[in-house]
Amino acid sequence: NNNMENPSCVGIEGVLESYLQSLRTVQLYGPTNFAPVINQVAGTAAQVTDGSQYHVLLIITDGVISDMLQTKEAIVTASSLPMSIIIVGVGPAEFEGE
Repeated sequence: NNNMENPSCVGIEGVLESYLQSLRTVQLYGPTNFAPVINQVAGTAAQVTDGSQYHVLLIITDGVISDMLQTKEAIVTASSLPMSIIIVGVGPAEFEGE
């Protein structure tokens, strides 16, 4: 949501609002590193131990993942946390094999 102090969105309405804002302000370019954002959300999810929150990380990308090994490691590390990771590829990039 472009807010480094509170990067969360609440509900689908918050996700859509953040997405629309990003469409107007973000220019997509490489390299495409996913591990840092996965690790950041995993750190937030790890702080919730009472089951009261579940995190969904939606990554929309126009490029092939540049840090594939680190991304795989981050996903494995996050797999035991209350979170899901959804990666959507858009545009003409070659995503086959990713």
